[in-house]
Amino acid sequence: MKKMAQIALKLGGALLAGLFALPGFGETMLPGPLVDAAWLKQHLNEVTVLDVRDDLKTFTTEPEFETDPKTGQKKLISVGGRIEGTLPVDFNKIRTDREIGGVKISKMLPSKAEFQEIMQAAGLIKGKPIVIASTGDDAGQIEEATRLYWSLKVYGEDQIAILDGGVAAWLASGYPVTTVTAAVPRGDWEATDIRTDLIAEMADVETAHQKKIQLIDARPLPQYLGLSFKKPTVLAGGHIAGAKNYPTDVRFKPAGLAYMFLSPDEYRAVMQAQGIDPNAASIAYCNTGHMASGLWFIQSEILGNRKVRLYDGSMHEWTTRGKPVVGITTPRI
Repeated sequence: MKKMAQIALKLGGALLAGLFALPGFGETMLPGPLVDAAWLKQHLNEVTVLDVRDDLKTFTTEPEFETDPKTGQKKLISVGGRIEGTLPVDFNKIRTDREIGGVKISKMLPSKAEFQEIMQAAGLIKGKPIVIASTGDDAGQIEEATRLYWSLKVYGEDQIAILDGGVAAWLASGYPVTTVTAAVPRGDWEATDIRTDLIAEMADVETAHQKKIQLIDARPLPQYLGLSFKKPTVLAGGHIAGAKNYPTDVRFKPAGLAYMFLSPDEYRAVMQAQGIDPNAASIAYCNTGHMASGLWFIQSEILGNRKVRLYDGSMHEWTTRGKPVVGITTPRI
């Protein structure tokens, strides 16, 4: 009996040693494409946090609260500061101009070398899970995070998540921020070759109908219908023929100042109400690939549909290159 116990002990030790030898064992694993403020607080020292914003002044601005005179509770009214240790990223730098078909198209995905340089300059290191934050106080800010997420994914990064509700949710949870800037050492993160299965080109959009690929317009309903359009980025009102609309105002729900993602079941219900198949091969577009990144994230990462691509050029390229649109009035400048 004693001998059997010794054998069992040795086997158990060998098994445990084997487990620790497995790649990634003992490392922090992200729980999914979204993390909440409580999870990030608990694991803050085990991940790299990138905070992406278009207004860099907010990194050094104090958050503002007001106190309810009846309850004495503090309420967040303006986001400011950043989570301690996070790496600021300028949203305006993660998109660039590119010449396509002899025409300059703006706000496109940078090349592999350009994107790697941007991330290394921001201080991103390899081998650590990444959580992406934003101010989180409106849909556009949340979709700056999804755009960075998509860009990192295109260049080979898989261990990524987004902080649901951004810094607004972090502050609402009572967690601290800093407004102090600090020098950041250069990172060593490396981009891989581009994942073409995540990107749609104009030619893919042109042949989508005959290939039974669903086109989804991620813009507000007035832009989809052609009642308004984003001048001068987009040169005509309306949408690409055959596209369904998933408007911005039903992609997130407010919780105080923070904008939060819906549940998977809620997303499926909204899509079905809009005539969109959540599981079909799809191409998402908007004006410049910003809002569409949010739709791509919802369909691909939250709902698990790996047959979704983002049309990076979106309506900016489509109308700049003179392609047809349909709508109620189809105005053109």
